[in-house]
Amino acid sequence: MSRANKVVLAYSGGVDTTVCIPYLKKEFGVKEVITLAADLGQGDELEPIRKKALDCGASESLVSDVTTAFIEDYAFPAIQANALYENRYPLSTALARPLIAKLLVEAAETYGADAVAHGCTGKGNDQVRFDVAIAALNPNIKVLAPAREWGMGREETIAYGEQFGLSFPVKKSSPYSIDRNLLGRSIEAGPLENPWNEPLEEVFAITTAIADTPDQPEYIEIGFEQGKPVSLNGHALSPVELITQLNQLAGRHGVGRIDMIENRLVGIKSREIYEAPALLVLIAAHRDLESLTLTGDVTHYKRGIEQTYSELIYNGLWFSPLKAALDAFIQQTQAQVSGTVRVKLFKGNATLAGRKSTNALYSEALATYSADDQFDHRAAEGFIYVWGLPTRVWAEKTRSANR
Repeated sequence: MSRANKVVLAYSGGVDTTVCIPYLKKEFGVKEVITLAADLGQGDELEPIRKKALDCGASESLVSDVTTAFIEDYAFPAIQANALYENRYPLSTALARPLIAKLLVEAAETYGADAVAHGCTGKGNDQVRFDVAIAALNPNIKVLAPAREWGMGREETIAYGEQFGLSFPVKKSSPYSIDRNLLGRSIEAGPLENPWNEPLEEVFAITTAIADTPDQPEYIEIGFEQGKPVSLNGHALSPVELITQLNQLAGRHGVGRIDMIENRLVGIKSREIYEAPALLVLIAAHRDLESLTLTGDVTHYKRGIEQTYSELIYNGLWFSPLKAALDAFIQQTQAQVSGTVRVKLFKGNATLAGRKSTNALYSEALATYSADDQFDHRAAEGFIYVWGLPTRVWAEKTRSANR
């Protein structure tokens, strides 16, 4: 008895997802495989990928251009949350997974499939992100993960595919595992598996080596409305165009590289290299604008929320009740986060150089030490007395008890 009759497979055109097509049919007894490739602004030509899936035995080969939705519905909320996993990784790859899961579930419903599938292994985070997101959207649909079960290395996987007439022109591929979308690139494996090895320049594609960056700094201005980036250097841009242009500007100055040892959800540590120029600059600029427009208590409380929010995304819980509750909190905080942030790009650094907002809570008249100072210094003594009263009472009690 087959596990499923009709399956929608998340398809990238790579070796693993390509071999999944015959493997699902032969080993899982699937009668019909429909592939789905998501255009997330990765820059690949997807028509050859669509045709490749058909040549490899797919009955339908779907391509969905969801780049705008990816930025508006996934990246922008993460920017509003200042989401940085372990305070470093801006979740450029992780953010794509719930969207792909949503597409799989929708396609399965449209085409009457009784299962969806992906090519994730049993050691990574993506399997969790896909499986849990799919379960949240449709708890009754089956999820098949051939690569989690077949136990084949890359050469064995290629050999298996060749048994079914599949062709893999490049036998000796790059040692790196690379994932890319409009938000950036993630690179792992190969020499990077030794955390002592410095990443070679060949692993980078959208950020310039520091030695080759301009010798003069470049200033840019990013406009925000209610926490969402809307303009670059005074020009209103669509979300996709803004990310695209900012990637180019920041990447040209070597901004956006991350080299980190990351704690995976499955319990192991992995060495990860990321390039995410625009996303890192936007999070830094957004956080800076919040410092100007949010009250201190909200700013401080939100920092803890941001850590939890980042972990929820990383751990595959985008469609969870807690994530929805935190979304409501974050959106409430963003009502006044509008203004402009000036950033200096130079030799791998994005330095915050200025910020302004009509909603600014900063008052120069209160902050200045000049003759224009309007702060009532005489009120400080009473404030300090009341503020320190609990400490004073505690000190008196403990001193008398120790005599």
